[in-house]
Amino acid sequence: MTGATASSSTAAEQPAGLLATATSPVTARLLRRSAAARRVRYSRIKIVVGAIAAGIVILPTILTQLLPIPDPQAQVLSDRLKPPLSSGHLLGTDNVGRDLLSRLLHGGQVSLMIGVLAIVVSGIVGIVAGAAAGYLGGWVDSVISRLMESQLSLPLLLMLLLVVALFGASIPVITLVIAFAQWPEPARITRALVLVEREKPYIAAARVLGLGRLAIVLKHIIPNIINQALVVVFLLLAQAVLLESALSFLGAGVQRPFPTWGRIIADGQDYLTSAWWLVTVPGIAIALLVVGVNLLGDGLQDRPSRRRAVEQ
Repeated sequence: MTGATASSSTAAEQPAGLLATATSPVTARLLRRSAAARRVRYSRIKIVVGAIAAGIVILPTILTQLLPIPDPQAQVLSDRLKPPLSSGHLLGTDNVGRDLLSRLLHGGQVSLMIGVLAIVVSGIVGIVAGAAAGYLGGWVDSVISRLMESQLSLPLLLMLLLVVALFGASIPVITLVIAFAQWPEPARITRALVLVEREKPYIAAARVLGLGRLAIVLKHIIPNIINQALVVVFLLLAQAVLLESALSFLGAGVQRPFPTWGRIIADGQDYLTSAWWLVTVPGIAIALLVVGVNLLGDGLQDRPSRRRAVEQ
């Protein structure tokens, strides 16, 4: 009798469970319209659009030596101020007959090289300083935090112009100057991430096992925060290119014969009404790179939060 009762109750529970499952208010359509799903879609869109925008500028610049383009310094006065889509000059020529596409791509190599080297240096310095400040705390944290605050309080462009005027406008000097201006950003995010990580149980377990501070930071904390820190470092590429272009535009950047985007714009500003492409084309290249890098970085920043939302 008892077995019959149990079997009947089980039989009664099964349809109820199936009915509850069938009438669940959470549908696939609602899941697609949820905030987490929208963040996933938006992050993918940002990554795709950003990669396309940045790739339009970066890929031709990297492949400059393989493209059939003339010497960026070759002057042909008979071809001066030719508009875009002219014969033999896809983007036109400047006031002395130099091919604008060639100068744009070669100038992009200089600008991107300075930007990449600057973010590598600033990223290494910022991550090391931020990790030391976040994990050690005490006077180390106070000193590094005061340095970051003092650095961020300085007028950036004026400081860069002063340093370049003192030490000269060469590629190493400009790279180090931009790196010095940018290191507080990765240092701040690294410090904040390390402050969170060092209070977690696995760090306490590592201390109990006898691991030293350096081993804990290098083997456990840095691998868990490096992806988020590198995204911030990557976002600094757009700022580095803008700073280099601003210095070149003001005449404090890399000197001739190296063409840079800022110098191309500076040389073409006197012909803004008669030869608009001399300013517009390099300006579009800078805008595409900055927008593309920012969108790509924003999309990469959204990916960790998206995964946590999906797991929850």
